Amino acid sequence: MPKPNYGFAKRQRELEKKRKKEEKAMKKDAPPDQAEASPSQPEGETEAVTKTETE
Repeated sequence: MPKPNYGFAKRQRELEKKRKKEEKAMKKDAPPDQAEASPSQPEGETEAVTKTETE
């Protein structure tokens, strides 16, 4: 049975942390109107949620 490659796993975790940190910095630097709508949600769904919350 081969030994686990702990160095590879550690590097992958570090890369994931770096990627998340960069995404967070990009969101912070984005203009306010773009920061409200997340890229994973279409704009139509964002508006529907806002209308429901205000009612």
